[in-house]
Amino acid sequence: MIRFASSVIPMTCDALPQPAVLETPRTKLLSRALLLRFVSIIGSSIGFYLPLSVVPMFAKETGSESGAGLATVALLLATVACELVTPRLITRIGYRWALAVGLVLLGAPTALLTFCDSAWMIVGVSVVRGAGFAIAVVAGGAVTAALIPADRRGEGLALVGLVGGVPGLLALPAGVWAAAHWGYAPVFAVTAAATLLALLSISGLPRRAATAGPDGRHGVLAALRNPVLTRPATVFAAASVAIGVFVTFLPLALTGQPSWVAAAALLAQPAASTLSRLVAGRLGDKWGPARLIGPGLVVAVAGMATLAVTGSPSMVIGGALVFGAGFGVLQNATLVLMYARVPAGGEGAVSAIWNAAYDLGMAGGALGAGLLVAPIGYPATFVLAAVVLVPALAVVRRDRGSAEN
Repeated sequence: MIRFASSVIPMTCDALPQPAVLETPRTKLLSRALLLRFVSIIGSSIGFYLPLSVVPMFAKETGSESGAGLATVALLLATVACELVTPRLITRIGYRWALAVGLVLLGAPTALLTFCDSAWMIVGVSVVRGAGFAIAVVAGGAVTAALIPADRRGEGLALVGLVGGVPGLLALPAGVWAAAHWGYAPVFAVTAAATLLALLSISGLPRRAATAGPDGRHGVLAALRNPVLTRPATVFAAASVAIGVFVTFLPLALTGQPSWVAAAALLAQPAASTLSRLVAGRLGDKWGPARLIGPGLVVAVAGMATLAVTGSPSMVIGGALVFGAGFGVLQNATLVLMYARVPAGGEGAVSAIWNAAYDLGMAGGALGAGLLVAPIGYPATFVLAAVVLVPALAVVRRDRGSAEN
């Protein structure tokens, strides 16, 4: 008998062939439709911000001191009013037509100001522009949310914020500069052209949203009765109160400082906000947006309180950076969280509520602070604006507790 020699080889788990670990590929973020949507985002951003400071200047130069302030108030009131009814318009005519209507109303009326400078015309144009901006941002926000994959919504909305924020950041001072050097007519003409040219991109967008159903459960009124949506909106509205105080009164509080201090602070805040939105988008997709709202609120409180040290340029600019970082996190996290809590077809209501919270918060902050500045001064006003944010932490805690139960 032939006996074969053999050697015993111990077999361990490591020696066994292991299956390859395949990472789940990330969903593609940039589609053709989303890239086309970027065109209308840029057009509406330029259409809103380019004449934003120019129209009050134009009203004042034509002899209407009251018209300067009234134009801005009319713009804001029309914006908020139309934001709340735009979801119903989307349901009736679809994404494309609603966005087209918004772009036309936002830009085209400014052409009237090139040959008519009466106070009633300026206010009337502002009302129509406010309605157009409301329709454009709500309809556009809803279609944007539908175009972004759910698992990358935070990152996608942060990118959208960058696409719209940079043109707005540049257009606001560019409008003032252009009006001073070339006159008002070119500013109004470019505003109309930018929005109307953006209409060329709309044909590549989806026609309609998912239907809300006969009970209208995805409407704004129904959403306003839903605490899982109103709690994040309330937190963001509180942060918007602070931003209203910041943009309105910081330049006035720094009249004793060199002019570059206010300019640097007003640039630092949106720059930090834009960057933090990008970071928050990636982190929110990984860990969940709800986890970012509390830290973002704390950072915003710290930054707003730091602005009270108006005698120190470094503290003011540093405070603007910190506040901007916290505000950017809240912008992204609250909006992503609200979109995540509605089914398909509810994006319009979320966009309307979130944008209305933004506008009403800013208006409330500017109005409330305007009543307090004279008796308590600018530093105390900034501290109070920071204190107003603190109760929102209780809302965040309650929302987290409800989500876990």
